[in-house]
Amino acid sequence: MELSEAVPASAEEVENLNAAVAYLPGGAPLLRALVPDEDPNLEPTVHVYSPDGHVVPYEIVRWFMEQVADEVERCRIAFEQGEPEAVE
Repeated sequence: MELSEAVPASAEEVENLNAAVAYLPGGAPLLRALVPDEDPNLEPTVHVYSPDGHVVPYEIVRWFMEQVADEVERCRIAFEQGEPEAVE
């Protein structure tokens, strides 16, 4: 699976997609997840596209995204409570 830079969909594309998707995949991939389908004991890996071509273990990506989700939730709660300084 690949995640590439998103580009806004044209009005025609949005209309044809029933407004379900406002963005479409863009150019070169930013991240690529390799999911091993031959051995269920192997963990997926995530490749970050950069000049060095880093590989990030799946568990690290999951942990990081959980941290991001927690931070998003914390920030949203702070803004709802009128405490934007708590987000800085």
